Amino acid sequence: MKVAVYSTKPYDRQFLDVANGGRHELRYLDCRLTDQTAPLAKGASAVCLFASDHAGEAAIAEFARLGIRLIALRTAGFNNVDLKAAAGRGIAVARVPAYSPHAVAEHTIALILSLVRKVHRAYNRVREGNFSLDGLMGFDLNGKTIGIVGAGNIGSVVARIARGLGCSVLAYDPVARADCEAIGVHYVGMDELLDRSHIVTLHCPLNDSSRHLIGPAALARMRNGALLINTSRGAVVDTHAVIDALKQQRLGGLAIDVYEEEDALFFEDRSNGPIMDDQFARLLTFPNVLITGHQGFFTVEALTAIAATTIGNLNAFEDDGAPLHAVEHEPSSA
Repeated sequence: MKVAVYSTKPYDRQFLDVANGGRHELRYLDCRLTDQTAPLAKGASAVCLFASDHAGEAAIAEFARLGIRLIALRTAGFNNVDLKAAAGRGIAVARVPAYSPHAVAEHTIALILSLVRKVHRAYNRVREGNFSLDGLMGFDLNGKTIGIVGAGNIGSVVARIARGLGCSVLAYDPVARADCEAIGVHYVGMDELLDRSHIVTLHCPLNDSSRHLIGPAALARMRNGALLINTSRGAVVDTHAVIDALKQQRLGGLAIDVYEEEDALFFEDRSNGPIMDDQFARLLTFPNVLITGHQGFFTVEALTAIAATTIGNLNAFEDDGAPLHAVEHEPSSA
């Protein structure tokens, strides 16, 4: 099957080529999918997309005109695809539901430890020959309470690591996992989690109910000086509200691997020009803010699993007419 693969970097090609084993004709495109780049899929039967690609109604209409029958996402999230438009055009959508929850979970813990102990500030100081400890005092994680919003595959791994560090763990999730309860995770309501947690970490999908879940009201409920960590999806957090909380010194610190307007920034080298996003530039001015560029998934194990599942979806669709991990459009009940 001929597949147009958007938003490809050298590492994408490396892992996909190994997983593919020459079965499919993969045509790698450096550009992101937009309405304007959709015609580049001409001649393919399927397209493969990343988190920074946007398959809106216009792009999907173009795909249908070109004879595209499958959108294979190499991500777990699918909020960047208009599922209704795809279903209406008879285009199947597949995703990678799980790859390495340890990759994102361990990156989350790295962000927490770095923010708590101000490693990012200390690193810069030492490189400048400044060995002063003023302003670098942190606190022990042992005995603190970590609140996990979304205790699924990734959140549950964060819970296990946090328990190993001696933390109490609260979780907010519609489904209580027995393995989490067995290690002492307590499931509570969102308000109680925000009230009691020293650190709040987000691991929920982005949908209508979770968009700007952490906004003015949620930030007001958080205990004074609490830390906020986001490695889920950028739009779960209201950036403007977080900046206000940081300015008022109610939020003790912020560590993010995702950003709600990241499409215009992440995955490219932008060091030779100014940051045009004013909100992002403002975040960079705070000493208690730590940002990484959506690298939580970026491990050998995770990329191997992502490539294998993506190719598995392509194989199954070619053999049986349906991918292994289909994403179905669910019509609104309203």
